[in-house]
Amino acid sequence: MQLSKSEEELMNILWKLKKAFMKDLLESYPEPKPATTTVATLLKRMIDKGFVAYESIGRSREYYPLVKKKAYFSNHVNGLIKNFFNDSPSQFASFFTESANLSKEELQNLRDMIDQQIKKS
Repeated sequence: MQLSKSEEELMNILWKLKKAFMKDLLESYPEPKPATTTVATLLKRMIDKGFVAYESIGRSREYYPLVKKKAYFSNHVNGLIKNFFNDSPSQFASFFTESANLSKEELQNLRDMIDQQIKKS
């Protein structure tokens, strides 16, 4: 399941804070800050989707992520590869390296990462 752009923005705040009350979430937004009702609606949707949970503490709720950031984005990238690159990681890598305008140093760093993964296998 995917998050909308505004849900992803809120999720990034939660991943950063790890646990947060509504006031903490609102304070973490850049100006102009969204309305409390907007954030509450986003949280409700994210709870329904299984991305966020909360613990009741007195009359307040402390929200926390149920999905790890790396797992979410890994799933997102795998979906992109499947849907836009014929399920071919090689096609994705080719597109990425050609269209991202990477410097020679960045390309070398990618090569080094790939070499390390090959050694692990």
